Amino acid sequence: MLATLLWASAFPATRYALQYYSPVSLMVLRFTAASATLIFIGLIKKINLPKLKDFPLFVASGLSGVFLYSYLFNTGSVSVPAGVSSFIIASAPIFTLVLTRVFLKEIVKPICWVGVLISFIGLAAVTLTQITEFVFDIGVILVVCAALSSGIYSTVMRVLTQKYTALEATTYTIIAGTLGTLLFLPTAIQEMPDSNVTVNLLVVFMGIFPAAIAYLAWSYALSKARKTAHVTVFSYLIPFISALIAYIWLRETLTIYVLLGGIVIIAGMVLTNVFDRK
Repeated sequence: MLATLLWASAFPATRYALQYYSPVSLMVLRFTAASATLIFIGLIKKINLPKLKDFPLFVASGLSGVFLYSYLFNTGSVSVPAGVSSFIIASAPIFTLVLTRVFLKEIVKPICWVGVLISFIGLAAVTLTQITEFVFDIGVILVVCAALSSGIYSTVMRVLTQKYTALEATTYTIIAGTLGTLLFLPTAIQEMPDSNVTVNLLVVFMGIFPAAIAYLAWSYALSKARKTAHVTVFSYLIPFISALIAYIWLRETLTIYVLLGGIVIIAGMVLTNVFDRK
């Protein structure tokens, strides 16, 4: 629930911050703050260093969950409203379900795949509403790819949290991903003079809470769950929380088609998990 609430706040916060920073600059600043936070906590807790053989896993989790996810999500959010992007990101558990079934051999019942199909139909409904004058909004495609990247991240983290503590797995994952974002550090430095104190404090907030703390909470939940899907079910709440925040803060509105499509996504994914628990 903690990760869900914090990640929901990231959608409207990102939309607001992108008025001052480019997508790549926001990514660099946010995860630099996240890395600093986790390194500080790690030093206090005296966490162990990762094993050399697990470096590829940390690189994979860092690239998928931090670098690629942030780049795709931030870039797509430039043209996609916060409420809509949150609905699309809610499809990430679908990708996670498929990936954990294929690579981790987690068993799900046949009825669960019906739920997956229903969710994809809902995702299509949300996506198709972004077509105007027969021109497909590239931002929607980028956000869908971000959802896929998030699914890969949860799958890899499921493996890492069986070997390391949640703090260790999260810290080294965030560091690995942040190192990739440093390619855009010069751009972030150039844009900082055009920002203001409010947006910079918001970026720090995004680094500490929707990044460091939320990722840590997610890793801890993955390390304790019987199945990965039992954790990802909580992310179904993100669209509703995000839409409410966006409505209050950014005065964004959702069309009835987007809302119904989001409900179908959530209904399908809830169906998947409810039947899998019985």
